[in-house]
Amino acid sequence: MALALSLGRRGQGTCWPNPSVGCVIVRDGRVVGRGWTQPGGRPHAEPIALAQAGEAAQGATAYVSLEPCSHHGKTPPCAEALIEAGIARVVSAIEDSDPRVAGQGFALLREAGIDVVTGVLAEQAARDHAGFFLKTEQGRPFVTLKLASSFDGRIATETGHSQWITGPNARRAVHAMRARHDAVMVGAGTARADDPSLTVRDLGVERQPVRVVVSRHLDLPLMGHLARTASKIPVWLCHGPHPDPDRARTWEGLGARLIPCALDDHHVEAADLLHQLGQAGLTRVFCEGGSALAASLLESDLVDELVGFTAGLTIGAEGLSAIGALGLDTLETAPRFDLIETQVVGGDILHRWARVTH
Repeated sequence: MALALSLGRRGQGTCWPNPSVGCVIVRDGRVVGRGWTQPGGRPHAEPIALAQAGEAAQGATAYVSLEPCSHHGKTPPCAEALIEAGIARVVSAIEDSDPRVAGQGFALLREAGIDVVTGVLAEQAARDHAGFFLKTEQGRPFVTLKLASSFDGRIATETGHSQWITGPNARRAVHAMRARHDAVMVGAGTARADDPSLTVRDLGVERQPVRVVVSRHLDLPLMGHLARTASKIPVWLCHGPHPDPDRARTWEGLGARLIPCALDDHHVEAADLLHQLGQAGLTRVFCEGGSALAASLLESDLVDELVGFTAGLTIGAEGLSAIGALGLDTLETAPRFDLIETQVVGGDILHRWARVTH
């Protein structure tokens, strides 16, 4: 099952709106087939592994990181494919929360006389599929908030100079993280100040994440990286309900997708923003700031994971804060996260934190 989960993680960021599933087929103690969900969400993991196994699938055990689907969509149900191949036993990590499946895949297998075991490495599977489950159950994607800051929590000097706070190893690690998410998101201020490309570079990635910019007024530079490449790599602009018509037409003409969102106190409402992205099919969003967008997501309790890169330099109180105002009076109301990982990355420290669930 650990191998099936690791295979499934290979598809993260490429197969939305589908879950990224891994499948391993074992017969007589030997792996005879393996597969993972392909870019665009199909083929699914099970048919790929079965095709690789061929006749060796007869009487074999299939390890699947998520319950095999049972509904007819653009592809036949994976549960039926396992039955037709003569699989004798299916070991699955976790049940699918999609109401079109939700135990029905397991039921089909059992009705066909297949031995079904569930709950193997379920905790890890729940983390791997958290984005798909959130989209299915709450209508929003999983949100990772990444911040790269100085030792004293600043993301730029008073003049806005920020390149580079962290070193090349940390920046390469960020590109790998982008690749495992469906979309990379920033606020309008970051887009204007940094003119980012928000792409995955130097890792041989063919399918780029969607680039999402939250801009109430669509007041973004028309000569920047995003505008110049919007026709080649997806750019989604999340804006207020009444954008300037000329700006809207211009961005649509450049190839951007415009997504209207509700406002909250003159800002794009975080909850509706994520709802709209979930409706569009996204399951995993990698937010890289800026400070106002980070504060909005934290204040609305919509951040599922924090990723911090801390550099060994200090900028001082006049520097730009990593997170905007949260309006806190006491520590009891501050957003809290559980530490899940720390490591040295080049000359910087990486720390990852998960939403507190207890």
